[in-house]
Amino acid sequence: MDKSLLLFVGISCFLLINGVKVDEDCDFLTETDDPRFQLFQALVPEEQPYRTAYHFQPPKNWLNDPNGPMYYNGVYHLFYQHNPHSALFGDGMVWAHSASYDLINWISLEHALVPSKPFDAISCWSGSVTILPGNKPVILYTGIDANYNQVQNLATPKNRSDPLLIEWVKYSGNPLMTPPKGVNGDNFRDPTTAWQGPDGTWKVVIGSYSNNQGMAILYQSEDFVHWTIHRDPLYSSSKTQMWECPDFFPVSINSTNGVDTSVANPSVRHVMKASVTPHDYYIVGTYDTEQEKFLPDADFTGTSSDLRIDYGKFYASKTFFDSKKNRRILWGWVNESDSSEDDIQKGWSGLEAIPRQIWLDRAGKQLIQWPVEELNNLRENQVYVYGKQLESESIFEVSGITASQADIEIIFELPKLEEAEFMNTSLVDPQLICDRQDSSVTGKYGPFGLLALATKDLTERTAVFFRIFRGDNRYVVLMCSEQKRSSLRDNLDKTTYGAFVDIDPRQEMVSLRTLIDHSIIESFGGEGRTCITARVYPKLAINNEAHLFAFNNGTLSVTISSLHAWSMNKAQVNE
Repeated sequence: MDKSLLLFVGISCFLLINGVKVDEDCDFLTETDDPRFQLFQALVPEEQPYRTAYHFQPPKNWLNDPNGPMYYNGVYHLFYQHNPHSALFGDGMVWAHSASYDLINWISLEHALVPSKPFDAISCWSGSVTILPGNKPVILYTGIDANYNQVQNLATPKNRSDPLLIEWVKYSGNPLMTPPKGVNGDNFRDPTTAWQGPDGTWKVVIGSYSNNQGMAILYQSEDFVHWTIHRDPLYSSSKTQMWECPDFFPVSINSTNGVDTSVANPSVRHVMKASVTPHDYYIVGTYDTEQEKFLPDADFTGTSSDLRIDYGKFYASKTFFDSKKNRRILWGWVNESDSSEDDIQKGWSGLEAIPRQIWLDRAGKQLIQWPVEELNNLRENQVYVYGKQLESESIFEVSGITASQADIEIIFELPKLEEAEFMNTSLVDPQLICDRQDSSVTGKYGPFGLLALATKDLTERTAVFFRIFRGDNRYVVLMCSEQKRSSLRDNLDKTTYGAFVDIDPRQEMVSLRTLIDHSIIESFGGEGRTCITARVYPKLAINNEAHLFAFNNGTLSVTISSLHAWSMNKAQVNE
């Protein structure tokens, strides 16, 4: 049997172990000596309370940007920035590579790209995968060359019939693109997925910073090898610094379905996303294919009013079109909130957030995000509550689930909106409100929500909650994620995050979905209109000592219209 086919069967067997069937023919999996297929035993101590159970992370060492995600010949692929030698970032970064059938369970494969040539002698940094006509995947990536300049390189699969695309070959003519005039050698990186214009030429964007502007430098090519710079960037902004990991993609106007990256017609709008330390910002607009310009509905402002992919700890996101289910999937890096010394002691650093399906909201103003449906397959032990009233200063425990490893969906009903307190929210930073009016500060409608990874006596707790305000001719929903009391440990980043949720509570109830996984809490407010991700490291509320509560600390009562909570099974992730 061809080794590639053997590996393909191997991954099938591995994933079935956690499904319905285990075939005796899978026995070879534990005995394979093929160095391309890494079957990891535990590489970290058993007592690791902050390692996750169903989020993507490597067995050990450093992880950051997701790179080149794709669906190809029945398999999902994720490449990611990885330091194979340390739990900290450094030189020698590689493209690590994992494969999956369901975006949840992952097998680790041989590194796809490692520093080996003058054009990537120091490191192989971020980039993307584009699938060319004829079903030919290619990688464009940033190499840090021997002079520490950032250059763009090409790699292709050694054998496209290999279902796992394990070996990649770097193009002998690399680099394809070098920093243009006026751009410093360390401000030219992270090529996007390329797209094909109506004229048949390929386009790609490189993140940069020049003349006090963050920008998406546009390149064009007839053959994907010889690239020329366009006279103007696709878009630039004086309100931003260096653009890292730019992303540019179409979204359907009338559907939640995703569309391929090269689609450009009246049925779509376009999204321009830029990672500007430490957040991912985006704008929605129109792509003028004749002028090669992106025309946003509104420019970046450099203020808290700018749209963000996630209002917590989330960076370097990357999307891809999933042709299997006609959806666009978003990956994002979630870094640690403890110290470098802690990372070294743990032996690892960094997670990828749960992959999210994204689409344009009905108003065409912002993106909606929701965990991929495959995550639901890990749910078990459902508990539910309907029609429970939460009086002022009330709290109740959501029991019957594993609170350190859970998925919760809750909907709140607000019977007396007219009594909400007034605030001119156009003049304030929502994160500042959340910090000053945290979960312990009583308002009228709020704070109400969840206390996650909490001790029984609430000494430790992470609060994810809402406040409702009455504004001029409208109501405003504020969503907060507060880490002030998340841990008794010191020397942690315990930032409180906050953002407004673009819903009218007169027309729909306030909803929250929260994913809890030991040291990460991902929260989706208003059915995915606002997302906030936090990293927390409780000292006491770990594993079976963690509890989950619903609470209301406002003076007005709220009603839990429905609450559904599940324990989450462990996924097989790079083990």
